[in-house]
Amino acid sequence: MGKALWLTRLFGRRRILGKAGAALRTLGPLIRDVVSGCYRPVPWKALGLAAGAFVYLISPLDLIPDVLVGLGLLDDLVIVTWLLGKLDDALEDYRCWRGEASPKE
Repeated sequence: MGKALWLTRLFGRRRILGKAGAALRTLGPLIRDVVSGCYRPVPWKALGLAAGAFVYLISPLDLIPDVLVGLGLLDDLVIVTWLLGKLDDALEDYRCWRGEASPKE
């Protein structure tokens, strides 16, 4: 794979990485608001996706074993980033409630 193609693919993935980062930044306040009772519609899908990402990250069972150092870690990175991207989508209602995003149409 040429260097230019590799860089194009890497920078094309920035959106997914940005969504994963946004999900991680929103998850803490969400949990705090749910536990304190400020936010009542508990987003079970979002909490399930966050738990799934965490469990997959720490679980010794992977699609590609971590013994294969490069591929095993890449496998974890890809799966967890994908789950966090889905988590970001599931947090849209909470962001609207906080006034951080416009409501869905």
